[in-house]
Amino acid sequence: MGSLSIWHWLVVIAVVAVLFGGRGKISDLMGDVAKGVRSFKKGLNEDDDEQAKPIESKATEEKTKVS
Repeated sequence: MGSLSIWHWLVVIAVVAVLFGGRGKISDLMGDVAKGVRSFKKGLNEDDDEQAKPIESKATEEKTKVS
């Protein structure tokens, strides 16, 4: 009851290895995640900009036809 099984020790060793295995691994990982989120948001904004451009160009064409 008080002792840990082999699976508990493996999980503990894995967590310790990830946290203390090498300097900067966690910060590098978080930096990569932040870059991915930033590029994802940029991609979403670019898609919105591309969809908005044809609507704006059609509106300006209609204005020039009317004038």
